[in-house]
Amino acid sequence: MTTETQERIAFWKSTEFDAETRNEVAMLEAQDPVLLEDSFYKNLSFGTGGLRGEMGVGTNRMNQYIVSMATQGLADYLKKQFDQGISVAIAYDSRNRSTEFARRAAEVLSANGIEVYLSKELRPTPLLSYAVRHLACQAGIVITASHNPKEYNGYKVYWEDGGQLVPPHDQGIISCVREVTSPSKVKSAVNEALIHPIPDKVEESYYRHLEELLLLPKDDTHKAGLKLLYTSLHGTGITMIPEALKRAGFHNVDILDSQAEPNGDFPTVDSPNPEERSAMKFALEKGEELGSDFIIGTDPDTDRVGIGIRNAQGELELINGNQAAALLIHFLLENLSEDKKQNGFIAKTIVTSDLLKDMADAHGVPCYETLTGFKYIAELIRLHEGKKTFIGGGEESYGYLVGDHVRDKDAVISTVMLCEMAAWARSKNTRAQGLLAEIYSRYGLYREALVSLVKKGKSGAEEIQSIMEGFRSDPPTELAGTPIVQLIDYQRSMSYDLRTRASERIELPKSNVIQFLLEDGSKVTARPSGTEPKIKYYLSVKEELNGNLDSAWKRAGERIRAFETALGL
Repeated sequence: MTTETQERIAFWKSTEFDAETRNEVAMLEAQDPVLLEDSFYKNLSFGTGGLRGEMGVGTNRMNQYIVSMATQGLADYLKKQFDQGISVAIAYDSRNRSTEFARRAAEVLSANGIEVYLSKELRPTPLLSYAVRHLACQAGIVITASHNPKEYNGYKVYWEDGGQLVPPHDQGIISCVREVTSPSKVKSAVNEALIHPIPDKVEESYYRHLEELLLLPKDDTHKAGLKLLYTSLHGTGITMIPEALKRAGFHNVDILDSQAEPNGDFPTVDSPNPEERSAMKFALEKGEELGSDFIIGTDPDTDRVGIGIRNAQGELELINGNQAAALLIHFLLENLSEDKKQNGFIAKTIVTSDLLKDMADAHGVPCYETLTGFKYIAELIRLHEGKKTFIGGGEESYGYLVGDHVRDKDAVISTVMLCEMAAWARSKNTRAQGLLAEIYSRYGLYREALVSLVKKGKSGAEEIQSIMEGFRSDPPTELAGTPIVQLIDYQRSMSYDLRTRASERIELPKSNVIQFLLEDGSKVTARPSGTEPKIKYYLSVKEELNGNLDSAWKRAGERIRAFETALGL
């Protein structure tokens, strides 16, 4: 154990902290020295989006002291940026201690003379993004760890445009947070008069804007005939999605009761992540029992959505985030007026399927690419405001947005629009699976896979760093027999042509991402997760159909498995 770690432990046993905290530290010393070191070997990093970590005592954990000090740093930065009239909106999800952490953040802000709009009860993250703009706040906070396991909680910060932090404010707030080195630096004179509930009118306004996005009539007969099943995975989605579907004209909606109650222990799943089949297992089973046409699952803070559709054999199956994004964008581009398309744009991240760009190009619509993280798409929306209109876009990690009323991925809006897509498919005498086949036939078949390797603790973080350094210092020249023709290093903001040895700068912010482009058009990306102890590998293959979808899909799968083997995955 390092000297710095020992000093942090000793400090947390001082009277700066309450008796319960001191006793917990003493118990860890006596009973679990490994957990003790992991809790204190570093400070939980306040990254460019905020905080996320396991709950517990210590500098590397989410707890009331870490929340208090982070909020004090945020308050200090806000006061540097704005002279007066500062206000902040706060919401929270269903996780354990979320209510407590949200209340603590509100108290610290009020002690700094900042007005607070605090959600009266748990609500989806996208509503907070909307509330920041609707209430003309200077910032927003959501207490959530998104789709992480139950041991986690987090603290996401939004700026006055309703988007998550981007430069220069991210680094500015990080600097201020680092200056708050102890609880004694947190202002404690709570001013209850400055803490108000978020008005009900905000949610009502959100619903009205959502209804403006609809592309099918509310009384559309194909909506009425669509049999839906929804699961909130014990999260906040249950507070808004059933109502949003009803207002959009979907009335044949079943709720998965076993996962409907918000519960931070997430008792029916190992991880409340709709990306994982295990989380959607009960929805698939219930959907088959009920004869559902379409199933929807959202994560705890309702910014990600997973869907299940009927395949060619009539069985329910989950589709991945790239496929759902393709269906959504196809629906929008095929149904929007030419005027809206001419003045609009699509956005996706660097690890999201290039199929979205191919579709946008065919419709004459610009498709912009950003780093991973929806905050960069939100920044694009802000930069184009008043000049071009955001049509829609998203990330392969199940996060999508339609329209620009919200400035973060939004599972409420996405759920409604994906259900409209399914109803539109019915109007064409097909299903979502049929639309996918139509898309592949028109633009070529893309097949993607994501492999995540979990590397926990200090040793895991060091191993991930070593892997990324290896890719930079000694990159492979081929994968599974296919030459690599281009290497893009987003950390160095450089692209290297491995055939000509030419290089050029790329105009995106720096990020710890390595991307390999192969001679056959395949793409492989390596990226450490910013929110979990994982390194992620994104694999993408494109195949021409040559008249047979099943054969092309199989060939693409074989190529992906070959890449996995070559990378030792």
